[in-house]
Amino acid sequence: MASTMKDLARETGLGLATLSKYFNGGNVREKNRRLIEAAVKKLHYVPNEVARSLKTRQTRVIGVIIPELSNAFITSIISSMEDVLRRHDYAVIVCDCRSDPKREKEAVEFLIHRRVDGLINMATDPTGAHLKAALEANIPILLVDRLIKTLRNKVSAVIIDNEFASSQAVSKLLDLGHRKIGLVLGSPRLYTTETRLAGYLNALRNAGVEPDERYIRYGDYTMDGGYQAVQELIGLEDPPTALFITNFEMMLGGMLALQHNGIEIPRDLSVIGFDKLELFSGIFPNLTLVRQPQLGIGRECANLMLETLSSKGTAVPRVITLSTELTEGTSTRALEP
Repeated sequence: MASTMKDLARETGLGLATLSKYFNGGNVREKNRRLIEAAVKKLHYVPNEVARSLKTRQTRVIGVIIPELSNAFITSIISSMEDVLRRHDYAVIVCDCRSDPKREKEAVEFLIHRRVDGLINMATDPTGAHLKAALEANIPILLVDRLIKTLRNKVSAVIIDNEFASSQAVSKLLDLGHRKIGLVLGSPRLYTTETRLAGYLNALRNAGVEPDERYIRYGDYTMDGGYQAVQELIGLEDPPTALFITNFEMMLGGMLALQHNGIEIPRDLSVIGFDKLELFSGIFPNLTLVRQPQLGIGRECANLMLETLSSKGTAVPRVITLSTELTEGTSTRALEP
């Protein structure tokens, strides 16, 4: 039979109020703390989390809703996020909505019914309609990687400076003499897609190059999408001399398309990718890449959520913007005059 709080009280000689204070995170005397921890170990006591959540109205569970669990960039963020939350005694429920707005809305409803203390969302639905019920329930919401225009000043977020990252990569290609630069973007209407497109266009215009819509393709942030987009670009009558591919999965697909067509990098085509992940170095070494601080994104998300929860509703929503780094490899070269 499982031990109870009364068993702990008999073992330690302490009152139930002191024990309750300890298990709910309150301060107790050092002598009493040692007594309680020794008794917990001896009696194999496990706190009744359900009862505690009913009393404190906290479940110490954070819901995380993502578009694709198979995405390496996303899983690295979740891992670092969970490490921080776990150290603060929070568990995580991850819901993969498969980039489906209907599933995303259902995931929000599921997590509300599970009474999560907070929601962290890499949004698929750019309108933010799926989060309406959570907002009405006053559940703290944190957006990661993707802002939602309708929720500005209503929820916090952790993002990177996508526009600068894109502009920096395209400027690098422009400095090497490239003017016909192909761009492979994710899904239309998403914040990351729009801001990376803006950076691309700004870099071209600042260099006096008129953007050409023929060189812009959408790959839906998938490997298949990247493969198809690159196939279309290299099949143009006047193909690009360089490519900027704006996420890891699309980069993998794009590189496979280049290999299948016998295109050698950088001799035949210069390429810059996105997301500095270990898998790249094993499959395609020495790529020039825009490096996102994915572990830092996860840590910032966790810390900002903890800060929001500890404020008990008084925190002012804010956006944390992290920097990227362009790491140079051997996948680009200067065009010959």
